Amino acid sequence: MSGPAKSNFGRGEGFLTLSSSLNSICTSILNFSSPSLPADPPFPLARPISSSLAYLVLEDGTIFEGISCGARGEAQGEIVFNTAMTGYQEILTDPSYRGQIVVMTYPLIGNTGINFEDIESHRPWVEGFVLREMASAPSNWRAKESLPAYLQRHGIPAIEGIDTRRLVKMIREGGAQRAFLTTQAADTETLRRRVREVPSIIGADLVRSVTCSSAYSFDEGGYVWPDGYIKKEKCRFKVVAIDYGVKRNILRSLVAAGAAVTVVPATASAEDILSLEPHGILLSNGPGDPEPLDYALATIRRLVAHVPIFGICLGHQLLALSLGAKTYKLKFGHHGANHPVKNLLTGEVEITSQNHGFAVDASTLPSGALLTHLNLNDGTVEGLAYPQLAAFSVQYHPESSPGPHDAHYLFQEFIKLIEKFKASSNA
Repeated sequence: MSGPAKSNFGRGEGFLTLSSSLNSICTSILNFSSPSLPADPPFPLARPISSSLAYLVLEDGTIFEGISCGARGEAQGEIVFNTAMTGYQEILTDPSYRGQIVVMTYPLIGNTGINFEDIESHRPWVEGFVLREMASAPSNWRAKESLPAYLQRHGIPAIEGIDTRRLVKMIREGGAQRAFLTTQAADTETLRRRVREVPSIIGADLVRSVTCSSAYSFDEGGYVWPDGYIKKEKCRFKVVAIDYGVKRNILRSLVAAGAAVTVVPATASAEDILSLEPHGILLSNGPGDPEPLDYALATIRRLVAHVPIFGICLGHQLLALSLGAKTYKLKFGHHGANHPVKNLLTGEVEITSQNHGFAVDASTLPSGALLTHLNLNDGTVEGLAYPQLAAFSVQYHPESSPGPHDAHYLFQEFIKLIEKFKASSNA
């Protein structure tokens, strides 16, 4: 069993201890010089140092012992790591993480707290959260809540104080595997039995648990400081976004590009979608394995060639599957904001944000498919186009929340495709 770093205080714990001492001294000086002034209230986002233990168990039998820094309870799922240095709030609320426990490779997490603007969904979707060190006292002008308080409020267990470098190396070398996270002490055999009972993500339909229950309109566009997200009233085209677990910033990017967006559930039929008379269709991101989603594949097959289509992440895989390609499970997936992708049409390299555990098999591409983007780390398929069908897709996240904006041009490419398709239809 791998023990916690409890005997060697991290920067957060040491800093909090030092800060408490300094605050006491400053308060004494303030009270002595100005006894009539009321004492400042305690920082509302600070948290006490937890002494509750938590345990992370891997499918291979490895057990990490650390400190609980989220909700008390249990979590289970596939364990993956994310290499982004910032954007933990967007990661937590990305529906694509349904069914997964996320390890952050950056050592200090939570230092900017939680705000109400950088969320990608109405709730966090990760099953559990693993980090080296949780910030004790976040500081940011937009912060409304601490990360531990947010995790506790939403019932997400989290663990800190473990050797995340060792853990990430194990995942890289051994592959993503089932994991079990708990704040309840138990003997090692019980913990290992519990992790063996965790269901596999392969073959599971996770989309039904994250999609919306009914259709709705979305009119929130880009962010403009200090006003926030701007509503766009004049839109040139109608786009229907099929919600397999869509991130809000994908919808915002569509609105900012000039689209009036209607979001429909993943189970919506092709007839229901076409009755909305869209100029374009967005196949969104989402969690898990694309192959079990028979209802989604059937719908896409009936939509192809009738209206321009843009697929992102899971939507990219579903579009390929619907046209005859195959997908496969990656060893440990792509999760981070620094993945290099080469645009084969321009020769340019884009640094991209990614979050997926499956990929399209390049050897199974259907006739007429054009490989447009390639991952420079492992050579996997990152983008496809189907010129005869007015459809294209990318495996990564062009909305980049979090991440660089190198690929944001793809939303304008979608609008250009709609314009071209409309012009040819009217000719």
